[in-house]
Amino acid sequence: MGAAANGMINRPILASIYTEAFRHNLNRVRELAPESKIWSVVKSRAYGHNFEAALKGLASTDGFALLNMQNALRLREAGWQGRILLLEGLFHENELALAEKLSCDLVVHCEAQVEWLEKYQAHKPFSVFLKMNSGMNRLGLKAQAYRTAFHRLHAAGNKMHHMTHFANADQVDRLPTVGSQMELFNDTIEGLDAPTSLANSAAILWHRNALGDWVRPGIMLYGASPTGLYTDIKNAHLKAVMQLQSEIIDIQLLEKGDRVGYGGRFEAPEKMRVGIVACGYADGYPRHAKDGTPVWVSDGSKDSGIICPIVGRVSMDMLSIDLRNAPNAKIGSTVELWGDRVPVDDVAQMSDTIGYELLCALAPRVPVVIK
Repeated sequence: MGAAANGMINRPILASIYTEAFRHNLNRVRELAPESKIWSVVKSRAYGHNFEAALKGLASTDGFALLNMQNALRLREAGWQGRILLLEGLFHENELALAEKLSCDLVVHCEAQVEWLEKYQAHKPFSVFLKMNSGMNRLGLKAQAYRTAFHRLHAAGNKMHHMTHFANADQVDRLPTVGSQMELFNDTIEGLDAPTSLANSAAILWHRNALGDWVRPGIMLYGASPTGLYTDIKNAHLKAVMQLQSEIIDIQLLEKGDRVGYGGRFEAPEKMRVGIVACGYADGYPRHAKDGTPVWVSDGSKDSGIICPIVGRVSMDMLSIDLRNAPNAKIGSTVELWGDRVPVDDVAQMSDTIGYELLCALAPRVPVVIK
């Protein structure tokens, strides 16, 4: 794994992006929302997976949704000719000309953006997704302002769509509920005929009555869970797209009472072997991973191995694992930090965070291969 194309040997850490898993997950979205078109959300470098991999693996999507004009331009330069949605719209009115040139669909979520579109002399109508604040209170116009904005933008010749975002589609009882947001949304758009965009990943998985004409899957496309529970993804038959691997670069022999790493958090309960893995928080692995966080270790035979727990504090470039259950592990043994064998959501749970953060935080120094 450490061999490089230039003949040099690199540090043995590698992120593999599996485009077939992208295609599989996109097909699962189509099966779950067969009447809807799909905006594949690729913000934050495609959730850390990079645009080139997403463009290859998600090529059959109806459109890509992202945040800024630079990334829209990047997709066009890479050959994408389909639709692109700017999820936060424009950040300044001087972006309108480029948005028109790149044929971007625009989310409009505030009065300033409405005014910019009214003043702009477009050569062709913009496709506008007007965003309603139906209870999340992050972006969007509230009911009365929403209806007024819809009429203004429609009168200016734009192609209108309705849009909102669910705050708690992954939770049943947390307010605002999907039901309360849907009720407000439907009441507000009554009589304003236009396509709708509603569902994020959680709504696609669990709220089939709240999908809309366009769904916006994000985290599920990457094979991770909106709730942080791997069982949700397993039951939805999604596949991990990113596999983060490294190797054991040293093995320490500990006596009972020896401590491991900065702060001596872990104390050896008996004689044991500890494997040192070339991966740390500078690679994007969570520093706050607790003792017991799972790491898969190869036992030397093809695709066979065992889960070993982290012991001691993760440092900048290394972490330590308990090898008592892996007698065949040696220097050079392959480990998986997350992927098919170790769900990223399990690592996130043991680190008091969510899988989204770990995927997006993959460090630039980690080599990436697209498969």
